[in-house]
Amino acid sequence: MISAVLVACSDGVPSTTSNGTTPPPTTVQWTQVWSDEFDGPAGGAIDASKWVNDVGDGCSQSNCGWGNSEKEYYSDDAANISTNGEGQLVITGRIAPAGLTCYYGPCRYTSAKITTRGKLTVSPTGRVEARIKLSTGQGLWPAFWMLGSKCPQTPWPDCGEIDIMENKGSQARTTSSALHGPGYSGATPFAHAQDFSSGTIADFHTYTVEWGSTYVRWLVDNVPHYGVDASDIQRYGRSILGESFILILNLAIGGHFDGDPGSDSIFPATMLVDYVRVFTAH
Repeated sequence: MISAVLVACSDGVPSTTSNGTTPPPTTVQWTQVWSDEFDGPAGGAIDASKWVNDVGDGCSQSNCGWGNSEKEYYSDDAANISTNGEGQLVITGRIAPAGLTCYYGPCRYTSAKITTRGKLTVSPTGRVEARIKLSTGQGLWPAFWMLGSKCPQTPWPDCGEIDIMENKGSQARTTSSALHGPGYSGATPFAHAQDFSSGTIADFHTYTVEWGSTYVRWLVDNVPHYGVDASDIQRYGRSILGESFILILNLAIGGHFDGDPGSDSIFPATMLVDYVRVFTAH
């Protein structure tokens, strides 16, 4: 773990919660405790002290395609995930090579997914952010998210999930954020789409979540766009805001979220990550 001591202060702008109320501005100050700036060489592998590759087509005894009928095979090959020598991580979705088999037959696509499982667990109060640039195209499903560290021993959705950013590749000016837990999963009532005031997903934007035991709020380019209070969550089930989480970056392809690609001309498609930073309350 990197023990950088960079103090960041919240902007103090209130966010709107799911029931339409506006919580008071927060004055929490944040201390950076972990980061990956992706300073490796061109073609370099992920830092194995911070991340692990999640490889495969997502098949288990109960489902395949990571539970969403996704069509990618996650690979640890440099063609799918590597640093670019310019301080960035590149996750690339590609047309799959011949001979690779997925649950539905010959694989259509390859991509990559990395997690901090066994490397970093984020505390129940924190701030996590990443600066990311995306490709556009029907069927692309890039995401920056957190999964409860008790998964899979505690089944989803009871373990909890906080989606910091996900995007339907067909929607170049919109990203979304969501909260999943027991009684509020899948088509969760706690989901919010935000439209960019300028630019598109093909530009770099900073995606952030801040949370504690009683609230969670999401920001894009340091401007809050959505928030939820624990009291809102408890109308549906147990709040997962007191849990600890692991971080995940991935570029899914196909499935329920944005459908399958309408054309393979969108490949190669990239998810360019400038940095990921983690803060705790100071």
